[in-house]
Amino acid sequence: MIDYQTIIQKYYPTNNRLRHILLEHSRSVTQKALRITQLHPELKANETFIEEAAMLHDIGIYLCNAPGIECLGNEPYICHGILGANLMRHEGLPEHARVCERHTGAGLTRTSIIEQNLPLPHRNFLPETIEEKIICYADKFFSKTHLDHEKTIEEAEQSISKFGAEELARFQIWHSLFAEKTL
Repeated sequence: MIDYQTIIQKYYPTNNRLRHILLEHSRSVTQKALRITQLHPELKANETFIEEAAMLHDIGIYLCNAPGIECLGNEPYICHGILGANLMRHEGLPEHARVCERHTGAGLTRTSIIEQNLPLPHRNFLPETIEEKIICYADKFFSKTHLDHEKTIEEAEQSISKFGAEELARFQIWHSLFAEKTL
């Protein structure tokens, strides 16, 4: 297991509001992602990797301009995944980097990036591994502005719909795979 706490400390050395937001959000996403793996052992997801990558998936937010969540960087917030991926590659963690760059929306296609004129490289950023999909899915239930609230499926779908119909359909497929089993 990598020491993700040391990595977080490296990029968020000050115990301030932004660090608190990052840690609370990441813990919520991690707990939901791990709950999914425990409810669905048939997925054979790597729980250790999920814990590490879920805790690091938003590592790049401090480089972005989102004052409402104390991010005082210069880049557009939509770039936080790419920026975090660069940090993770610098740390020698290419698999963790993939989670960072592929968790926005329900993943972004080259086509949607171009159509929406997003300031991202014109390529696909779609979760491919089961771990990437689980973390991306879990992330959609938690915002950084309401740290104490887990969104309902309806709220998550409403939020994801702003990325487009294709992204919403992908999220709904994941929901059918990852939702809690009913008796």
